[in-house]
Amino acid sequence: MIQTHMSLEAQDREILEGRKGQTLQKVLESVVLYGEAFGAQRLVPLDGPVHLVTSFGIPLLRPVFDMMDEFIENGIAAKFPFTVDPRPLDYENVKCNLLEKFVFRIMYGKQKDYESQLKRVGLKDENAFSCTCYMDEVGNIPAPGDRLAWAESSAVVFANSVLGARTNRNSGIIELFCGILGKAPLFGLLTEEGRQASWLVDVKTQSLPHPQVLGSAIGMRVVEEVPYIRGLDRFLGPELTPTVRDYFKEMGAAAASNGAVGLFHVENVTPEAKKSGAALLAQNANSYVIDDKELERVVASYPMMWKKSDARPKLGFVGCPHLSLPQLEQWTDRIQKTLEKEGRKKLKVRSIFCAAPDVVARFKKNPSVHQALIRTGAKLTSICPLMYMNNPICSKKTVVTNSNKLRTYTTARFYPDEELLTLLAKGR
Repeated sequence: MIQTHMSLEAQDREILEGRKGQTLQKVLESVVLYGEAFGAQRLVPLDGPVHLVTSFGIPLLRPVFDMMDEFIENGIAAKFPFTVDPRPLDYENVKCNLLEKFVFRIMYGKQKDYESQLKRVGLKDENAFSCTCYMDEVGNIPAPGDRLAWAESSAVVFANSVLGARTNRNSGIIELFCGILGKAPLFGLLTEEGRQASWLVDVKTQSLPHPQVLGSAIGMRVVEEVPYIRGLDRFLGPELTPTVRDYFKEMGAAAASNGAVGLFHVENVTPEAKKSGAALLAQNANSYVIDDKELERVVASYPMMWKKSDARPKLGFVGCPHLSLPQLEQWTDRIQKTLEKEGRKKLKVRSIFCAAPDVVARFKKNPSVHQALIRTGAKLTSICPLMYMNNPICSKKTVVTNSNKLRTYTTARFYPDEELLTLLAKGR
């Protein structure tokens, strides 16, 4: 048994002493040590399900699979049915050649077994694989103030910033441990002081910036700290409409991957900024002005990962993080208009659009719109494009995207939406 200075309730002390079994003891020891490393003095109850980042059956994760077997053997599961990040593979909609499939079978050879383990430990359902678990269709939607333990960077920043829930950017598997205990260490973004902004970001652009570029600029400057963003309400208005939520989804994902942002406040728009305003700013906060020239500088700084900068794109990915239902509908309309403008019927570049399984199912219930997208040659999938690109064979392809997250973690090349649309339609 570890020695801890953390204040624990009697039932937690029993677990720590091993009176509820060795497996639970190890789980609590891990969470306590994790909390102590960040200065937590106690655990607090969770108000909702966890969201797991580890969704892939990589054979190298054998300790995780052994641990899951131990949970199953001892009848241990999460307190609430949980969601998990996207699956890595979909051969039907994301075609692969024989060599790519061979490598994928090595990379994700334990996928089927791992998914079976997830179900027995508390996975919500067969469709609970998405980085956007907070979509209405998926259903892992925290309420304002809910304390959580999530571990997917884009989901964490959305839950904290847009929904007003409270979760740290937890490490993979730690979030599952918290879900089993129904508790998390109290530190960081779970606390009032941890949600104070140490950066004032002034957006002084002439028009609404591309969310993934703005998020990239913010993330690279503030890194893991909390920004208070001023000036976006000029373009977005004061309400969290579906369009504004999608904008923040994209911006937050870029800020979380190009930096490590877990929470942002947008003046007059996001819940805590509406309630407290500039009082959220810490004393002596740093300042960062973002104008059009600054965004141009940021985009120009992105490294060229292709061998030939003028190579033709072979594949396009849209939906990292996963697209919402309105975004799927908007992209369908925009693709049709772009193709009409170019005098084409089909996209020139193989184009993959990614959304949660339940969002895809809902989209297909409108057959006229769904078929309109499919007729363009586009494909719908629920995979994680990043996991696809982790295949060393696939990473050599000239892939284009509008996702700064995918650009950051892979060899994919970033283009703003309109440029990407033209590129997918014309092939150059």
